[in-house]
Amino acid sequence: MRAIKIIVEKHNDGYVAYPLGIKGVVVGEGDRYEEALADVKSAIYCHIEIFGQEVLESHK
Repeated sequence: MRAIKIIVEKHNDGYVAYPLGIKGVVVGEGDRYEEALADVKSAIYCHIEIFGQEVLESHK
């Protein structure tokens, strides 16, 4: 699998994480940075498993 850039943002009530370059909505959240990152990674794998490799935007 190719590398996917993940953005993690700190908010007043925790962290939100989302990947760049994936078609559809994939978001993770958590009280700590590590929780949000783990949550979004799990969501990415699930999203690809359900919708297939087509959700990965190609950068040709």
